[in-house]
Amino acid sequence: QVQLVESGGGLVQAGGSLRLSCEASGSRFSIKAMGWYRQASGKERELVAHVSDSGSPHYGDSAKGRFTASRDNAKNTAYAYLQMNSLKPEDTAVYLCYAEENVGFFHWGQGMQVTVSS
Repeated sequence: QVQLVESGGGLVQAGGSLRLSCEASGSRFSIKAMGWYRQASGKERELVAHVSDSGSPHYGDSAKGRFTASRDNAKNTAYAYLQMNSLKPEDTAVYLCYAEENVGFFHWGQGMQVTVSS
């Protein structure tokens, strides 16, 4: 069973940076991909970044050019990171980490608030 723990969210001023982290433990070798979605109040959930098992990132339109997603592996744990630069108030949302297993099942983190003040 994969369990995800996120960290790094918080309050930042516009133009600032945050680094989100996600730790996936339990069945590291069953994980095919990891990534991030976000959901702003009153809006649909949108893809921020998806990182394949080869480490290749794919970004949603809102993240291109400002965010960098990456992955890393330890003995029994997989990690995903999201470096967010040049943050804008419209980046304010709950950010959720996910891990996709080889069989296609998704696990989700608890979500963390990112608030960008103007």
